[in-house]
Amino acid sequence: MIVDDDERNLFALSSYFKTMEIETITAYNGAQAILMLRDELKPDIILLDIMMPIMDGYQMLGFIKHTDELKHIPVIVVTANATKADREKCLEAGAWDYISKPIDLKILFEKMSRWLA
Repeated sequence: MIVDDDERNLFALSSYFKTMEIETITAYNGAQAILMLRDELKPDIILLDIMMPIMDGYQMLGFIKHTDELKHIPVIVVTANATKADREKCLEAGAWDYISKPIDLKILFEKMSRWLA
């Protein structure tokens, strides 16, 4: 699952994953993603932007972290916020890993592989 309010990011990541034969599901904000998760959708991994309208990534991380059926799903934050403090805040909020934009697809795939292994 890719959760990002920027259609360009959704398209770029979805296109890349399609070439890798990885099925993707997209949501434009945390609220939409949570509705999808409540409808029994259980992705293998979630790539989550932080700065989004309606429900941001921190709120979504809190929901996932405190929901027994979801807290086992690895969440990698994919964000433009690239400071050490931002990374620590994301990890404290419940993210399993963190990568900053612009995304190095090789590093992203390595991180995903590590959490899906």
